[in-house]
Amino acid sequence: MSAPSRALVDPSMVIGDIDPRVYGSFVEHMGRCVYDGIYAPDHPSADDAGFRGDVADLVRELGPTILRYPGGNFVSGYHWEDGVGPREARPRRRDLAWRSIETNLVGTNEFLGYARTVGAEPMMAVNLGTRGIDAATALLEYTTLRDGSYWADLRREHGVAEPYDVPVWCLGNEMDGPWQLGHKTAYEYGRLAAETAVAMRRVNPDIELVACGTSKPIMPTFATWEAQVLEQCYQHVDYLSMHMYVDPERAPDLRSLLASGLDIDAYIDAVVASVDYARAAGKHAKPMPLAFDEWNVWYNSRPREIGLWPQAPELIGDIYSLADALVVGSFINSILRRSDRVRIACLAQLVNVIAPIRTEPGGGPAWRQSTFYPFAYASRYGRGDSLHVGLSTTRHDTQAHADVADLDVAAVREASGAVTFFVVNRDLERTIPLELDVRGFARLGPGAMLTHAVLSGPGAEATNAVDDPSVGITEATRRWDGEAVGLPPLSWSMVRLEPNM
Repeated sequence: MSAPSRALVDPSMVIGDIDPRVYGSFVEHMGRCVYDGIYAPDHPSADDAGFRGDVADLVRELGPTILRYPGGNFVSGYHWEDGVGPREARPRRRDLAWRSIETNLVGTNEFLGYARTVGAEPMMAVNLGTRGIDAATALLEYTTLRDGSYWADLRREHGVAEPYDVPVWCLGNEMDGPWQLGHKTAYEYGRLAAETAVAMRRVNPDIELVACGTSKPIMPTFATWEAQVLEQCYQHVDYLSMHMYVDPERAPDLRSLLASGLDIDAYIDAVVASVDYARAAGKHAKPMPLAFDEWNVWYNSRPREIGLWPQAPELIGDIYSLADALVVGSFINSILRRSDRVRIACLAQLVNVIAPIRTEPGGGPAWRQSTFYPFAYASRYGRGDSLHVGLSTTRHDTQAHADVADLDVAAVREASGAVTFFVVNRDLERTIPLELDVRGFARLGPGAMLTHAVLSGPGAEATNAVDDPSVGITEATRRWDGEAVGLPPLSWSMVRLEPNM
């Protein structure tokens, strides 16, 4: 082992409380996410509604707290009315976003029922690409009003007597992107977002609204987009969105990929700066929280072949490596370290499409990708207050970064008094001992229970398959006597101290 690193936490050094909704995910009508993913009525495990029971069990184990739906690029051409009412009467449509056939067998009521089944809060998006205010308010009436209006009464006719609790609504998706149906300038989108927000709050004043921020940090309009959009709608919305994907094939080397957390940190800081500028320029009192409602590892530089209007094609079904899982761990750490501003976050997507859960087509089993584990552990144990970490560790350079800490660390104080560290060891060769300095926590001295869960595999490129889970978790619990915890090279760890009883 090398010389030890040290992580110091103190109960008075709180970044902010962690909103449980930072452990969200995303269901889009894209590829095999919905059809042959969460929904497969012919599968042996399917329930009466057609949703796969084995996938639902894995979703519950993964632990997403909120699910964003139905897109994504898909939403900008979607007519939600196509997906309600008797299934035999629903139209088949061409989805212009992903150039595939949408059967509409799964729609609003089916998704909202599924979210209840897996214990997740729904987060709905409205179409501000090819549609606008009228369709948005109609969907809001349909889902959240009890009765007394055309749309609420129509839902009741469709067999759903009670309204749904849908607290969070996205005002479109990635409207800064020229790939988006109905792409708009910042001014055009900001005005539409403001007008839609006013109308939607007249239907239901209790909702929370998310305006579209920049879709990726390399966009030429980044920062000016935020400023111009918020100039129009700051006082009408509750969150600004941000999206980011890390493409491993664009990293010049493995060490640079593992240092992606620095890029994620910098992007969050830049978005915070841009929205704080809009706050100051508009003389607004409230700060603007962020909804990091799309993030993940995505091999986006790989060519994508889309056939001639296929139905539920295999699309960006990336198979993830151990290295990819460590990047996911760094995403989570970055989000936790800015829990004061990032209040919602969604891993995109849930099943099959750049997802932690995969299913085998044709009635086969479902299985966990390497990226499943950091998310599942963080969702379970990363609840409470995010703590500042005084980190002392060795450092290195990569081809893309200078002065990179060998360890990437976030820390959480749970309501039970437990303190949990989430740690990525970026070193490719060394086991690094980590000393845990928790002297300010009276009940966490020697004799506390220490649980150390380690995600590792036979190498950086190791992946999981349905019959070969090469990347997995080992977990051990023992009494802690104050010794350093050994962090294996190229690994993600959860180190949890539970108070003496």
